Parts: sequence; structure tokens; C-alpha cells
Amino acid sequence: MITQSQAKELIDLARQSIRDFFENKKTSISDKIKKDFGKKQGAFVSVYVKDELNGCIGYPLPIKPLYEAVVEMAKFAAFEDPRFPPLLRSQMKDLRIEISVLTVPEEIKVKKAEEYQKKFKVGEDGLIVHDEFGGSGLLLPQVAVEWKWNEEEFLNQTCVKAGLNPDCWKDLRHKVYKFKAQVFTEKNGKVVKKQ
Repeated sequence: MITQSQAKELIDLARQSIRDFFENKKTSISDKIKKDFGKKQGAFVSVYVKDELNGCIGYPLPIKPLYEAVVEMAKFAAFEDPRFPPLLRSQMKDLRIEISVLTVPEEIKVKKAEEYQKKFKVGEDGLIVHDEFGGSGLLLPQVAVEWKWNEEEFLNQTCVKAGLNPDCWKDLRHKVYKFKAQVFTEKNGKVVKKQ
């Protein structure tokens, strides 16, 4: 579990990483940060400019230490999300950062597709859909809440994110995974946990 003060450190680290990118510098990491956030965890970084999403990229699986994932994904979200233009230096003053720290995704096993909707909770779980050819789509838990989706819409939209037909989850050759996330965002100059 990440505390609010730790989340502030991670968001500060993400912001520093973006600043350092503009300066063409490598982000320096303190021994304390390496110690506190050295465990491998999945993480996503979302960047907003004037409360409009301007990038969101992450690692769904725990393949890197958390501090490393945050530094890398902050830069990717700010400058390399193909859905958005790269962040401009002049936008830094309006930048808001959100960090989602993920649990390890677990496969939802069902015998019939209709059972999926009872196996996860909107607002608590994020979803991943994998097709049999290695394609995948992921949506964080907060996305379903922001769009007011029910379980079926959430499944449909995760399929769409994977570039598949909305009802692809009904084909049991596709695998559906769920995960939880602690989500922290900036609000009125403070770091708060997103409910």
C-alpha cells in the first residue's frame, strides 16, 4: 500500500522526470527513493493539462522497480502517447499528474461469458483483455467511473481499447484479467487519493 506522502514523492518524481526531459538531463534518484520504491510494481502515469487528459501510459505488470516505472512512464505519457500531441514546456504550469499503482493482474476464469460481469466490480477493478494473437487492451478502474459505465460497457470498451470488436469478451478464446489500483492525483495543490 502506498501512503499519501509516498504518493506525493512519486508525483514529484514524475514531474521532475518531465522537467529533466526538457533539459535533456537524466533524472537523479535518491537512495531513499530507491529504497522506498524499489519493489517491482505495475504503474501508470496520466498527465493532464488544464484538467484535459494529455497522455496516459504504463506498465501493467511488475517488471521494473516502482520508481523506475514512474520516471519512464511520466516521460512516455507526456511525450510519446500517440493519441496526444507532446507536452510543451509552456504547459508545465497547467500540468496535473495522476499515478496509478497496480496489483498483479489475475485472470478471470469463467465457463460462460455471462459470468464475467459478476466477477469484477466497477470502480474497484481495472480490466485487461488479451486476444489469442497477443493483442491487448487495458483500462484503469477510474475510467469506468469517469464514463459511468456498467460492467458490460466496461468489458466492451476494454475490447475496443485492444482494437477488437466490443463484444470480443464473449469469445472465451480471449482472456480477461482484473487488477486493483491505488490512484493518486493532484487537487488544489495537494496530492489526494482518488476514490
